[in-house]
Amino acid sequence: MSGLPTRKAARDLLDATLEHRRPLEEALEQLPKRLDPRDRAAAHRIAAAVLRRLGSIDEVLSPFLRRDPPPPARHALRIGAAELLLLDTPPHAAVATAVALAPKAFAGLVNAVLRKVAAEGPAALEGLDAPRLDTPAWLWSAWHAAYGPAVRAIAEAHRGPAPLDLTPAPGATPPEGAEVLPTGSWRFAAGTRVTDLPGFAEGQFWVQDAAAALPALLLKPQVGERVADLCAAPGGKTAQLAAAGAEVTAVERDAGRVARLAENLARLRLPATIVQADAAAWAAPEPFDAILLDAPCTATGTIRRHPDVAHGKRPRDVPAAAEAQSRLLGAAAAMLKPGGRIVFATCSLQPEEGEAHLARAATLGLAHDPFGTEELAGLTEAITPSGCLRTRPDFWGTRGGMDGFFAARFRRVG
Repeated sequence: MSGLPTRKAARDLLDATLEHRRPLEEALEQLPKRLDPRDRAAAHRIAAAVLRRLGSIDEVLSPFLRRDPPPPARHALRIGAAELLLLDTPPHAAVATAVALAPKAFAGLVNAVLRKVAAEGPAALEGLDAPRLDTPAWLWSAWHAAYGPAVRAIAEAHRGPAPLDLTPAPGATPPEGAEVLPTGSWRFAAGTRVTDLPGFAEGQFWVQDAAAALPALLLKPQVGERVADLCAAPGGKTAQLAAAGAEVTAVERDAGRVARLAENLARLRLPATIVQADAAAWAAPEPFDAILLDAPCTATGTIRRHPDVAHGKRPRDVPAAAEAQSRLLGAAAAMLKPGGRIVFATCSLQPEEGEAHLARAATLGLAHDPFGTEELAGLTEAITPSGCLRTRPDFWGTRGGMDGFFAARFRRVG
């Protein structure tokens, strides 16, 4: 059946992310190599639509189900509903492929349920509290505690695909169609293929969310400074530091990510010393003038780009991540020259992985060096009263939003 390989791949992606809690990008890489690239891209689009609107889809399906079907049938229903309600797939194609996708024992159920959904059409979504339904309850509660009523705007920002953001190399000219953002990033519409843009092969830019580009900017690397980028892969921040003229040492633990880091720097023709090591245990040969630590985290600030994060993380993951970040911050402080500076960052919306580290830093001989609003033209709302950086997905909402990031700058005392 035409389109069935795509739906099978989408089902495999949902099974990997929802049943086995594997990252969507990792699951995508594990799809059969024989799968046509167009089918692979379409499967990703379907699976991402389901993950973004999972609560709403399940709410629409619920009245037609007396009990939850097993995962293979449930995923077939979700894929069919997403195509009917969100992706403008012709009803006969959406229903037929979902029925073919379902286990034989549930084919009749899938057919009956999706025909009812098709009869209602997109109107089935009207009246639903989609932001609340599509956000796991623990995240809604945590964000409401941290951001108050803005939780709804954050959740709204997660409902659609994110645009493509690029960081330009010094002197590069924006390709046609780029929106130049106030912080210097270039933005293109969601779905833009970066490899099709003129200048990609020549290393004129690299993919990096506009918010992700801010920590390196706020570190203010200087020509000739010895700067470490800890937990460096895939290399966007390493590239920023090297492009500014710093002598960069990029430290990354994972061998596969080291290879990707090296490939990216080679395309960009930017120099850096790459070290494969756990930054928490690595012994730097001599102290650094400055350090950028974008620490591994729960990544709840990246849900608009990685909708699987909302369903793959659990409350217990937050304190575990914060503890690991604390160890990395301690190691980074020990690598820093007296008077040297460090920017600590995480792509998490959870305060435990952001603001809570200010107290920890004070015990490490690190003095908080607040950011000033004059350092961030066009995005002053991201500077908190205490002088930290806190971006949210709802910032620049009319432009397409941005990832949620936290960053703080410190200087080593003594």
